This record gives sequence, C-alpha cells and structure tokens, in this order.
Amino acid sequence: MIPLSVPHIRGNEWKYIKECLDTEWVSSAGKYVDRFEKDICDLTGAKYAIACVNGTAALQVALCVIGVTSEDEVLVPTVTFIAPINAVRYLDASPVFMDCDDYYTIDANKVCQFIRTQTIFKNGFTYNKNTQKKIVAIIIVHVFGNAVNLFDMVDLCKERNIKIVEDAAESIGTYYTQKPLTNRFTGTIGEIGCYSFNGNKIITTGGGGMVVTNNPVYAERVKYLTTQAKDDEMRYIHHEVGYNFRLTNIQAALGVAQLECLNEYIQIKKKNFYLYQSEIEMIPGLKLAGIPSFCEPNYWFYCLQVEKEVYGRDRDGLIRHFQSNGIQTRPVWYLNHLQKPYVRYQSYRIEKALELLENTINLPCSVGISTDEIQKVIEVMKDGRK
Repeated sequence: MIPLSVPHIRGNEWKYIKECLDTEWVSSAGKYVDRFEKDICDLTGAKYAIACVNGTAALQVALCVIGVTSEDEVLVPTVTFIAPINAVRYLDASPVFMDCDDYYTIDANKVCQFIRTQTIFKNGFTYNKNTQKKIVAIIIVHVFGNAVNLFDMVDLCKERNIKIVEDAAESIGTYYTQKPLTNRFTGTIGEIGCYSFNGNKIITTGGGGMVVTNNPVYAERVKYLTTQAKDDEMRYIHHEVGYNFRLTNIQAALGVAQLECLNEYIQIKKKNFYLYQSEIEMIPGLKLAGIPSFCEPNYWFYCLQVEKEVYGRDRDGLIRHFQSNGIQTRPVWYLNHLQKPYVRYQSYRIEKALELLENTINLPCSVGISTDEIQKVIEVMKDGRK
C-alpha cells in the first residue's frame, strides 16, 4: 500500500527522545517544551507560543481567550476538517458557514460581502441581521497548506471588531509573498493562530498543537487555561475552570527534531507536487489544483480534480481504482454545513464547495514517498481512463 500521508523520521528524533527518557523528563514540563515554543516563535515571527495537546484544544482555548461565549456567532468555512467547527460548539457558540474559493480556502470575497450586506454594526460590534446575534470572530483555515486571501478581510474585520482566529493546522511554514503581508507566516496575521502536529501533518509530535499570538494578555491566558487555571500552585487554588491541555516533554522533543527538518520537507513536497503536475496535465479529464499566487505554501496535500465526462470515471470510481491497486487516497472532507450536528445553522451562498466536494481526490503526498511510487500513482491514473 502506498499511504496517503504518514510521518517521516530522519533527524534528531531518537537523540532528543532518548534524552527525555534518560533524564526522566517525559511529562508536561521540561526543556523541550520550552525549546519547541521558542523554535516556533523563531520560525513564524510570533512573539508568543504555547504548546498544547492537539490542534483542536488550541482552537478551543484560542476562541475562549478572545471572548467567544454562548450568545455569539463565529464565521467558519464549510471546507475543513470538522475540528474548528466543533471548537465553536465546545463554547456553546454558533457557527455561520462560508463557501470556499478555487484553492479550497474560505472565500474572502463572499465573507466580505456577507459582512457588508448581511450584518449591521452598532455599539462597537457586528450583528447578524438574520439571527440578531453578535459575530465575535471568524476562523479562517489555511486548507491543504494554501494561505487564505486575507488582504481585504483583515481591514474589514478590524473595522467591524471581528477577531480573526487562524487555523494554520495544515500550513506550518507557509508564508505570504505579496504586500502588505510579504514574508509573514500563516498563523501570525490575525489576533491568534493555531497549529497542529498530528501524525499526518508535514511535521508531527504524534499528537500536539500550538497557539501563537503577539498579544501578551492572550498568551498569558492561554498558558493559564491550558495548565488547569492554577492561581496558587503550592496550595492548588483555582478561580476558573481550566484544562489539562499541555504538551508533554517527550512529544515536544519529537517536534523540535521534526521542525529542524521542515524546510527540507517543504522542498521535497514542492518537488513532488510539480512532478505530479507535469504528468497529470497530460491526462485528459484530470487536473492538479494549483496554488495561490500570493503565497509560498508548504505543499501539504495535493488535490486531484476529476472531470468525469472526459476521464470516464467519477471521483468515487477513481478512488476505488486506486484502492484496488494498493494506493490510499481520499475525498475532500464532507462539507460541514451538511453534517448532522450543523445542518440547522446558517450558511451563506455555498456553491464552489459543492463542486469541489464531488470532483476532488487527495493523492499520496508523504515526505518519504519515492519517485517510483509517484510514478506508480500516475500510471494507475493513466490506466484508469475508460
């Protein structure tokens, strides 16, 4: 089986983890937790980074510290893994679903249109005309490593007092290449950003996450809440409900070693992307989705688009063909505004997402995939035409 996306271990992972075991610093404190947080700051330019147990926990706490409550709404993309939507509901707030653009990221034009035409601004806050609820935040997800088109959205959200939470779970290492965001990394544009280091990400801690921000108040609150909200560590006094969300030292050691290899991994993924692209463009009915012109992505996932009438198979037929040839692929996540827990919530002009759901397949993209394996995937695509 050629897997979809699996970890790649080639650096100092064994060395750093062995040090944790030798010194018995394996739990939720230790030098590697501190080092991992510092290294993330050094990479992204964020002033503060707080490690936590996973990306979903990072999102939940991020929403909490910016003030999302049960009376509020949060704008969210329908095309994303369900985690950020669940994080909104963990706080008993309500999601409002937005469409995607050609790059699978939230459609910035439709978001701005929604804010300008479907909301009102009064007493310093933005309110949804339809529900009368306050829109406190927007979660933008840098899907598959592509940066969201934030250029107009940043100013509009600031004007309307809508806080931007960046779900950069899939985009560690992605940065903008156009003014005024040139050389700024995803996760650092809004008020607060979140990363994930799950096993299928470009770098991994097995399971883990990170919150980044330039706001010292937010940073202090995130650290406080993720460590069980201790007000007196000696006497175990707690004035708020906290969470056991800290990353372990042994996981952080893995993350430090993986982060040392990130630039190399991105170059490998970029090379493989263009190898796929050059071959796929020769197969009628198939196309590899491109990348936005305003960013340098980390090329985390590759999206194959299938035109059934030309290729001869639809998305599901090609997935089955891959499977019968020992190749793991997957469709795009089922759209969140259609998921059973979320069908009752508002959505706004969902169109492109429905199209991409039906025609997109994610191809094998592990850092460790070989050229021969990529060629096998390509040959299976060529043989699959009917």
